[in-house]
Amino acid sequence: MKNTIFRNAAVLGFTSSLLVVASSCNKDLDRTPTYDLSTDAVFKDAAGYRAVAAKAYSGFAVTGPNGPDASTGDILGIDQGTSDYVRQLWSAQELTTDEAVIQWGDPGVQDWHNMNWTSSGVLIQGLYSRILYEITLCNGFLAEATDDKLAARGITGTDLTDIKAFRAEVRFLRALAYYHAMDLYGNPPFAIETDPIGGTTPPKQTTRAALFTYLESELKAIDADLLAPSQSASQYGRANKAAAWTLLAKMYLNAQVYTGTARYADCLTYAAKVIDTGGYSLQTAATGKATAYARNFLTDNYASPEIIFPIVFDGKKTQTYGGTTFLTHAAVSGTSDANWNPAKYGIGGGWGGVRTTPKLYQQFADTASDTRGKFVTGGQTLDVVSQTNFNNGYVPIKFKNVSSAGAAGADATFVDTDYPMFRLADVYLMYAEAAVRTGTNLPQALAYVNLVRARAYKNTTAGNITAAALTTDFLLNERSRELYWEGTRRTDLIRYGRFTSGSYLWPWKGGVAAGTSVPDTRSLFPIPSSDLSVNPNLVQNPGY
Repeated sequence: MKNTIFRNAAVLGFTSSLLVVASSCNKDLDRTPTYDLSTDAVFKDAAGYRAVAAKAYSGFAVTGPNGPDASTGDILGIDQGTSDYVRQLWSAQELTTDEAVIQWGDPGVQDWHNMNWTSSGVLIQGLYSRILYEITLCNGFLAEATDDKLAARGITGTDLTDIKAFRAEVRFLRALAYYHAMDLYGNPPFAIETDPIGGTTPPKQTTRAALFTYLESELKAIDADLLAPSQSASQYGRANKAAAWTLLAKMYLNAQVYTGTARYADCLTYAAKVIDTGGYSLQTAATGKATAYARNFLTDNYASPEIIFPIVFDGKKTQTYGGTTFLTHAAVSGTSDANWNPAKYGIGGGWGGVRTTPKLYQQFADTASDTRGKFVTGGQTLDVVSQTNFNNGYVPIKFKNVSSAGAAGADATFVDTDYPMFRLADVYLMYAEAAVRTGTNLPQALAYVNLVRARAYKNTTAGNITAAALTTDFLLNERSRELYWEGTRRTDLIRYGRFTSGSYLWPWKGGVAAGTSVPDTRSLFPIPSSDLSVNPNLVQNPGY
């Protein structure tokens, strides 16, 4: 079972009046977190601190305090289920690429893949607001968790130790949200817990390079206070040192995009720190009908030894139409299609929305041997002639609401499977790419790549590559094979210069059936017009 204090506190999302429940679609960082009680009442004891820290964690998973069917959630102006952090982040990172295409006609949905979004788009605003809302939650907790305030409220002993650990973890959560803001929007508004909130002075805008420098220093500063890497069930779902190291490795891998200066050697250093802790290992054991690879995306993936930082979901306690509920349902067609059986995926019915372009399927030279290359092809065409026909495009099999033993999740609608924000296979591949780009540690890099591929080929050497095959192009493709639908593809294509250019095309890129190049400015999303209208400190990203 999933055993974490955040389930017992408030990551459950419906919760109590102690939790932050209000925000708007703009000026989020200039807004005091709203409580039903005063801050002194909320933070009167360690239990109050735990509850609000739990809300900071649950901000990545759920959308409001009153359940998934409430008319509104934490973010206004957008459908509550659509506003979920993981769902929005996934859409921005996957639907904009060759790995995913969606058939729905909801406002803004087709804009992702057509790459014709605007600053007034509801999804562009929703993702932006969700990220800033998460940052605001974290700032609210941290403003009340200073040493002086903890002392004034009589927090001592093991409670004090716990709250200081939570303080470091919430700083990590804020860094993660700011990382997404940096990656997606480039130059967001910026505020931390010591900045004044409210009043007439809105937050100032930061630059991508300045935000990178801040995040680098922040992640290093909290290292001593974070928990050591561990697979202990009592720590599951909490951010530890390895989570911070992984985030640093991701930043360094993409540093040239963010700052103009390559930092691949630093990526190598921090990827090695994660690998060398001994706290994680690849999931290599198959169980029942579940391959070793597939076990990372099932309801009992909390037991996977390679998940470094998950976003925790529970079909009874963290109910949302986003997260893995979206990722499972949207890839499955309804019972009216004889080629689909939703019960096979542990759900009562499919939403018939998300599938892939031929590019992902063609990454797998041998879908029979490579256990990662599992697609539903019956009743589906390889080519995506129409974006609004679910039967156009094969469907990758990734997230399911069943366990590795084949048991269905606790709820047929809301999914129990956790979302692996960071896992070890990604770290191995980051290490390998950094090694190739710097020309260092190549034998070790090859060994790590072949560990990943051996697992994919049922723990055999059938998929192993030679040193000559270890190139950056190979690694970009291998990242797609290993990490498809895990929210990395857009960032990877940008790093390789293939996201906007005509050098690499996929169906409907740029809104053209055969694919076309788009302006380089599309590598960033626009600052929403709603925020520009209320914050005179903000300047729009170029091209919008």
